[in-house]
Order: sequence, then structure tokens, then C-alpha cells
Amino acid sequence: MKDLASLIEADQRHLEALRRDLHQHPELGYEEHRTSGVVRRELERAGVQFAADLAGGTGVLGFLPSTRHEDAPTVALRADMDALPIEERTGVGYSSDHPGKMHACGHDGHTTILIGAARALAQLERPNNVLFVFQPAEEGGAGGKRMCEDGVLEGRQFGRAADRIFGLHCFPGLHVGEVSCRAGTMMANADTIRVKVYGKGGHAAMPHTGIDPIVVASHIVVAAQAIVSRSVDPLDAMVITFGQITGGTAHNIIPEHAELVGTVRTLRPETRALAERRLQEVVQGVAQAHGASAHLEFDHGYPAVYNDPDLVDEFRKHVGERIMPDPLPVMGGEDFSFYGQHVPACFYWLGLMSEGQTSYPNLHAPEFDFNDAALPVGVRAMCRLATAPIG
Repeated sequence: MKDLASLIEADQRHLEALRRDLHQHPELGYEEHRTSGVVRRELERAGVQFAADLAGGTGVLGFLPSTRHEDAPTVALRADMDALPIEERTGVGYSSDHPGKMHACGHDGHTTILIGAARALAQLERPNNVLFVFQPAEEGGAGGKRMCEDGVLEGRQFGRAADRIFGLHCFPGLHVGEVSCRAGTMMANADTIRVKVYGKGGHAAMPHTGIDPIVVASHIVVAAQAIVSRSVDPLDAMVITFGQITGGTAHNIIPEHAELVGTVRTLRPETRALAERRLQEVVQGVAQAHGASAHLEFDHGYPAVYNDPDLVDEFRKHVGERIMPDPLPVMGGEDFSFYGQHVPACFYWLGLMSEGQTSYPNLHAPEFDFNDAALPVGVRAMCRLATAPIG
């Protein structure tokens, strides 16, 4: 058996080439057929058992048994594979070959790190069984939920139920070699809201003869912000953002209806329930005050990412990287949360900035690219977490 440091060093060029290949061939959620094929190829070459065609067809689950005993505990490690519908503007030589699609959130790096961990762990002593969860469609498609529904943590594929799961996400606010994690809520509930406003159409020059749903929708947008500032404890957190407003067909026509689409982000279930109740009251009240009617759809999306406090302690004890002070929760959503509903879970940030850098392109920006210097850090962290003693 070789040592971890030498394995990672020997694999660096291979993983860099692999990451850039994945970056050049981005695939959106549930379309990751080529990416899934690359994962299966790499696992097969490393001698790692795997089950494919999960979560609608592109999910892959790898498995390495313990080298010590059959009834060993099982650690699951997770990576997401999908890209985003964004036109790339990085200017790198391996830019996306697919117009309108790019890896703007680092999932190419996440996938490569987990492949690298599988390649290394296949050559190391393993006190634990290890599951490698390669999931599709994190970006809004709830691929993590579908992987759970396919029993990847329950032992349906390999007869080894997971005892814990770790996941990472690259983070532009940290430097390479730095990791960060917090116990409790790490990321927000991410819900979608749709408001349909029904008025009375007419001529734009004679607004008194109609009921303008665009005016009503505009008042709803403004009134909803008072929920955040006046209904929520200032020490709690809520975001209500409307990203779409549609209505009308011409500049001189008052339409019959308008529609708002937005998102609500909260950290606590009580605040999530408050948002739903108060939005219903505001939408109905504002519409009624203007003589219109309205309908609110509040679609519960990803639940909050919750890090098990005991597992966070284990992370800090064994990860072996520069652990930064506990970060504040982030109001973004992540479907890693679904795994935490089944087993103790720990999600952590992986730094991307090079030494001397003070800023980095943001996630979901067309200028974003994963820093390959972070690959060995991620592989090392995942391997240490997979082989840490349990119990």
C-alpha cells in the first residue's frame, strides 16, 4: 500500500487533464451522459465497483469495501456533475464546446476530486467501506433527492448502508489549502414562488376603465420586502427576490393578467412557514385593495443544508487542512440537504483563490473557472474523511 501524499502527487496531471476535459464538455442536469461515462470509465480503471443509470439515468454509485473487516462502517462521499445554462467568458483554452452551457459552479472540479479520491483510496488501507456518490442535476433538478430515492445510502446496490456522508463545494472566498465548515444550518431552504395577478384589460390611455395587473404586481413586489424588514426577527434571515415579471402584449394595452416568479430563502423551518403565511396575506391583501384577484403558489424546494455537530467535530479532527473560522450561513440552496435527511451529514467549503489573490470570479458567473491547484486539497480531504476511525 502506498502513502496518500505520493498517490496524490503522482495523479495531479491526470486529474488536471480530466477536470479540463469535463469543463470543455459541460452537460446540464439529467443530460450528463458523457460525464457519467467518464466517471464509469475512471472507476473501472481504478478497480472500483459501481452501479450506473441511477437518478433517471446518469447517476453513478461507486463502492470500495474495507480492507480490514466485512462489518466495517461505511462513509459516503458525494460530488455533483451538472453544468449551467451560461455562455462562458473565461477565455481559457479548454472553454466550453457547447454554446450556452458551461461549468460555472465548479462541478467539474467536484467530480474530478471524487474520481481522484476513488483512485487513491483503491490503493490504500481502508478501515471503512466507502461509497462514491456521483449525482446529476444539483442545479435545480434535485438529483440528490433522486439518488436517495434510488437507495444509494441504504445499501440497495452493494448491501452497505452509509453511516455518514461528506460533501464539498468550491468557494471563491477562501484560498487554496483552506477549508471551512459550521455545525448546524450551513445553507438555506430554497423555495420558488409564483404569483398570478388577474385584473381587467383595457386601453392604456383609459386606465380608469380597467384594473391594471402590472400595477398590482408592482405593489406586491414592494410590499413583500416589508415581510423581510418588519415580520422577521432582525437576527434571523430571510430573502424574498422576484426574478421574473411578465404581462402584456403591447405598449398601449392594459393586460388582463400578470405573473411574478421569485425565490424565498430562509434558514429555519419556522421562518419558512412565516414567509409562506405572510406572502399569502400580502398577495391577497394588495390585490383586493386594487380591485384585482391573485393566486400564490409556494413550491417547497431544497431544504436547508444541516451539518451534524458531531460529524463537524470529526471533520475538524481529521480533515488535516487549514480550517478557517466558522462561516456564516449562506442563503444559497444545495440539494446535498436531502442526504442529511437520511444519515448524519457534513458539507464544507474548499478554497479556490491562489496565494496573493484577494478576489475570485463568483459562482454562476460566466468568468468563473475552477482552480486546478485545489484538486489535491479536495482529494486529500476526502480521503482522510473516508479513512478516519468511526465509533
